[in-house]
Formats: sequence, structure tokens, C-alpha cells
Amino acid sequence: MGFHLVRYGLLGNLGRFSAAGAVRYPRQARVVIRSPRGLELGEIVAEPEASHRIPDLDGQILRRVTIEDELLQARLEKHRHEAFAACQQLLDEHAVPAALVDVEHLFDGQGLFFYFLGEPPAEAHAITARLAETYETAVEFRQFADTLAEGCGPGCGTEEAKGQGGCASCTSCAVASACGTKIRG
Repeated sequence: MGFHLVRYGLLGNLGRFSAAGAVRYPRQARVVIRSPRGLELGEIVAEPEASHRIPDLDGQILRRVTIEDELLQARLEKHRHEAFAACQQLLDEHAVPAALVDVEHLFDGQGLFFYFLGEPPAEAHAITARLAETYETAVEFRQFADTLAEGCGPGCGTEEAKGQGGCASCTSCAVASACGTKIRG
């Protein structure tokens, strides 16, 4: 039993994923995964190696990306750009001093992540709550700079990792962290 190393998400998270049906995917294969955040597209970084010890996994590879998946991803990209423009316009209209860096829409449509430099002010929370209603999804605020500075590694999202300089405030883990606030739309 082995695991695949998969790159996924806007910020290039890396994780260990088992494959449904014990399928072996080649390097650079595009796949649909179930990550701690939900359904996402990923890319195989390394083929699985036989291992007697099963590491803590970050999720499961469900299948290769299909033509239909590509079409859905293109539609989500359009929504991602629309959400960025709408958020930036609302921030400008309300003179909110927040530096919006990017927006990420999960493949299952259940999550919309707004990445800011630094801690977004309270007004930004109200604005993105309105956007959550528009896009009928969950919204999370993420501090882009923290991810660059701290990164995220193996054990992300576990209690053990918190005391080792990771995951207490990273933006990649599944644990609700101090840097993110989730709003349901």
C-alpha cells in the first residue's frame, strides 16, 4: 500500500493521498481529490512507493480529471474572477483598507476562499458575507502572507503539529485557525 504525493489548491498545498481502488497514477496526472477542505483538483507530484508504514493521509484520490471536470473547472474559474472583482469593488466602494490578493473556489462549489495580506478588517467580513449569499457558498478569509512565511507540512491539521510551529495559524489546514473565519451563505 502506498500513497501519492499531490499538489492542490491555489497556493500549491502538498499532501499524501490514497487512491480509490488502489489505482497507481503517473507523475503529472491531473486528478480529483477529496482534501480536508472538500473536492479539489490536484496534480500527482510523485508516484506511490511501496510502504509498510501507512502515514497520516490528507485525503483520497477519487479519479482522473475528465473532460466534464475541465468544463466545470473553467466555469468555476469564471466565478472566481467575478468574485474577486465583486469583492474588490465592494472594498473600494466602502473604503475598506484591505489588500485582497486572490480568490479560490473549491471544485465542489462548497467553499470560496478570499486571501488577504494581513488581518482583514471587520468591514471585509461583512462584504464577503454578502458575496457568500450571492455565490451560495461558504466563505473563508485567509492571510496570504502567513502561508508564505510559515508554510504547511506533514501533519497539517493535527493537534501534534500545533506545538511544532505549524498549523496553529497556517492557511492550508483543515482545522479552523486563528487566521480564518468561516461564514455560511
